[in-house]
Amino acid sequence: MKIVVCIKQVPDTKGGVVFNPDGTLNRAAMLTIMNPDDKAGLEAAIRLKEQYGGEVTAVTMGLPKADDVLREAMAMGADNGVLVTDRVLGGADTWATSTTIAGALRNLDFDLVITGRQAIDGDTAQVGPQIAEHLGIPVISYAEDIKVDGDYVIVKRQYDDRFHELKAKMPCLITALSELNEPRYMTPGGIFDAYDKEVKVWGRADLKDVLDENLGLKGSPTKIAKASDKVRKGAGEKVTLDPMESVNYIMSKLEEKHII
Repeated sequence: MKIVVCIKQVPDTKGGVVFNPDGTLNRAAMLTIMNPDDKAGLEAAIRLKEQYGGEVTAVTMGLPKADDVLREAMAMGADNGVLVTDRVLGGADTWATSTTIAGALRNLDFDLVITGRQAIDGDTAQVGPQIAEHLGIPVISYAEDIKVDGDYVIVKRQYDDRFHELKAKMPCLITALSELNEPRYMTPGGIFDAYDKEVKVWGRADLKDVLDENLGLKGSPTKIAKASDKVRKGAGEKVTLDPMESVNYIMSKLEEKHII
């Protein structure tokens, strides 16, 4: 089985956030990590490979320094890494990003594509489903568990206070939640092996069946009205109740937000 995992190098918000004048993130100036949902998707892919056999290819789009996140993926257990990078692809929103990644995936043979549900630098949860739409394959989102049954995948999908169990024929795309699993650590031997491997670097010329008008900042219909690194705290709510009423009030708020 051939599995492609789409991962993203995202800003580590502990190191601060820096914006460009046009409102886009200055990624070159920030500390970075692998997006948590993507890391869970990568771990799921590696476990499927270990259980059923096959090959895992990690794909990322970003600056040249995104090579680091691919090395991390290979040190965890991915077999191959592909970096899609080109100046004309910069400043892409979800539409332009999904168009770009779909153009790259058309160069690869795959049975299953796994992405994270969403990235912590955008929280849109749009790119995975959009990639599936570009490629014309089924998509199952919010995966809590993934199993393979012949040519099909069976996915436990999170849904509010319950779950769905869905079955789809491969090739298909799955978006993973960080709760899907506990990603493994890189091993020392895996790190050495990862830096001995070649990462394929693709640019605009390597993308299949995409139009220039749908790429990069110019191809992004999303326009940023305002961006700020200052997060304002919402107004709190003060209540004065007796102990039992306080407990009931807190419980009702937790239920309202589906926490319990």
